[in-house]
Amino acid sequence: MTGEVRLFALGESRELGGDIGSELGVEPSEHEEREFEDGEHKSRPMVNVRGCDVFVVHSLFGEPGRSVNDKLCRLLFFLGALRDAAAARVTAIMPYLCYARKDWKSKPRDPVTLRYVASLFEAVGVDRVVTVDVHNVAAFQNAFRCGTDHLEAKPLLLRHLQASLAEKDVAVVSPDLGGIKRADRFKDALSRRIGGRVASAFMDKRRSEGVVSGDVLVGPVEGRVALLVDDLIGTGTTVRRAAKACIAAGAREVHVAATHGIFVAEAPEAVADPAITRIVIANSVPPFRLPPDLVERKLEVLDIAPLLAECIRRIHEGGSLVELLEE
Repeated sequence: MTGEVRLFALGESRELGGDIGSELGVEPSEHEEREFEDGEHKSRPMVNVRGCDVFVVHSLFGEPGRSVNDKLCRLLFFLGALRDAAAARVTAIMPYLCYARKDWKSKPRDPVTLRYVASLFEAVGVDRVVTVDVHNVAAFQNAFRCGTDHLEAKPLLLRHLQASLAEKDVAVVSPDLGGIKRADRFKDALSRRIGGRVASAFMDKRRSEGVVSGDVLVGPVEGRVALLVDDLIGTGTTVRRAAKACIAAGAREVHVAATHGIFVAEAPEAVADPAITRIVIANSVPPFRLPPDLVERKLEVLDIAPLLAECIRRIHEGGSLVELLEE
């Protein structure tokens, strides 16, 4: 791509966008976000984007005063404005992609919301979407007809955890059946880093109409450090149940590694549970819903700006993203 890079960061992602810009040596471009009295809004670039390779950073998580739907709508309108302003290519960088978990019909007449969201991005003329650790990669890739890049925080998490787990016997635990493959890949990568002392385990968990059931833990955790691996933490109910089961089965302590910390509803109580020693997350979603003292005591938050910046650099230069996924 020969056009000049333009980087925009919307709303609450401006800090992350600034960090990405620092990594790239590119100053985020100015834009306007204007509110109207009736609740409508508009967003527009304040610089010329004609012929440019444009990247827009916006993590689509809900927060007080700005819902997921509000953020999605704002992003779509801004992307459409860039296309109308003759940008050569428009790429949406969404560290957290809303509605990614609703990727199949779990009940009769259920919506497949991820596919509808993908259609919205395509309708405004987006060339490419980039996100990090969606719930189901195959569903994400099949939902979009435009270009997609799916990044993983696994190498980042592994590098951070390696030193503290290097001399310990570890069991990588999937907190539910759906995450077994994710946990197995994490276990294999961790084994290569710290040796062959890593075992596998999983919880039998089912969720229907918001009710979680199943409490069977399968796998050797006794005398080991249990490492729960998941893509995100919502209410924290799943990891809390799994942590308690691991402790009851003789685990020495329980650590949690997840990319996205949503931390809604009763999550503060789950995070504070003494069964959980620490939680390692990425800053795709700031842990603003947790009390600051709890964040300080229990969380380790890793910066994904370098990963996203390198992804942008390689997309612009036509490089390979494969190396970014290597462990």
